[in-house]
Amino acid sequence: MNTVAQAHSATSPTSTTSTHSRTPPRTVVITGASSGIGFALARAYLERGDNVVGNGRSLERLHAAADKLGNPGNFLAVAGDVAEPGIAAAIFARAIERFGNVDVLINNAGIFIAKPVADYSEEDVENIVGTNLKGFFYITQQAARHMSANRQGHIVNITASIAMQPTLSVPALLPVLIKGGLNQATRALALELAAYNVQVNAVAPGIIDTPMHTPQAHDFLRTLQPSGRIGATQDVVDAVLYLTDARHTSGAVLPVDGGATAGHW
Repeated sequence: MNTVAQAHSATSPTSTTSTHSRTPPRTVVITGASSGIGFALARAYLERGDNVVGNGRSLERLHAAADKLGNPGNFLAVAGDVAEPGIAAAIFARAIERFGNVDVLINNAGIFIAKPVADYSEEDVENIVGTNLKGFFYITQQAARHMSANRQGHIVNITASIAMQPTLSVPALLPVLIKGGLNQATRALALELAAYNVQVNAVAPGIIDTPMHTPQAHDFLRTLQPSGRIGATQDVVDAVLYLTDARHTSGAVLPVDGGATAGHW
């Protein structure tokens, strides 16, 4: 995909006022913003009065998300495969053109394929490497350049708690490989960008109630966290908001998993 599409722009921006509003508002880039955790994050920042640049592969799904969010002046949709360097560059170019700056990048786009190692196909490998690795790297590179020049910013990577503590119940070598690498990359980049006042952190969700999981699977999924419950998207939102509000936290990987990474149970 080599095209970039923009949706739901407006000539006179409006915002939703809340106790968290800032003057001026921040601009937040969110990948995978059309559903699940990404959509919940977009809604949370818009409710704070911030600007959101939402990315996803499907322009139709971004249109639908924008209609539900209802903040046309503060939401900019840029469609395209974030694994492509040109799309990553275009997201930042459009964001800066529209809002003047990017303050926060949330690398949320990702896919999860769990199966025994012998069963992974070449297509599985290409899809996971494309979305979870390239989709992180190219847009993070854009953010690092932009934020370092501005000497401020936040990058938050949505990884996975299973990459911190794998489990025999869910064989998932490829997600563990890539998401585990992103956990380490979070720490490395936090050190590299510290001198530029750019904070880099990660949130590592466990099982979260999103369209990725069917209701029929919920009973089994509850057994994967010692809390015995499935997390809500708001649990991840709360963690991300903490990290992007924090002034002295960088290089952290924050599990949101009901205690699943705390040890054996």
